[in-house]
Amino acid sequence: MSEANSSGLIQQIDADLRQAMLDRNEVAKLALRSVKTALTEMRTSRADHTLSEAEVLAVVQKEAKRRRDAVTEYERVGAPQRAAAESAELAVLARYLPQQMGDAEIETVARRVIEQLGATSPKQMGAVMSAIMAEVGSSADGALVSKVVRRLLSNETK
Repeated sequence: MSEANSSGLIQQIDADLRQAMLDRNEVAKLALRSVKTALTEMRTSRADHTLSEAEVLAVVQKEAKRRRDAVTEYERVGAPQRAAAESAELAVLARYLPQQMGDAEIETVARRVIEQLGATSPKQMGAVMSAIMAEVGSSADGALVSKVVRRLLSNETK
């Protein structure tokens, strides 16, 4: 099976990359080429050379996370232009990701899971995180979930 027909998401990325090149959109071109490179690396590391939609989505999520982390780091070291460039690429990649849950939605799920598990301390964070991430999947950023869970479990002990 060729790359073009292994995933609708890959087809969309290919079409958008071609359009970005025609439009001379350097930001989109850089972001999408990095995804294509990561997909090629993943595909060549597998014996059957086909990627599922979930695997393609995981690659896009990983690339988006790299940019989120880079934005944070560039802001920390006082490089606002670099942070803005990474943020612009992140915006391009966000179009391919599922709608992300907000703080309030994550907190609602986290409170329910904490109650179901009977978690009362930060020591139980691993079990709570596993249950939440299994439920929300790719619709919530793990770092944000972790922050909410840590806050909730810390407050539970007080």
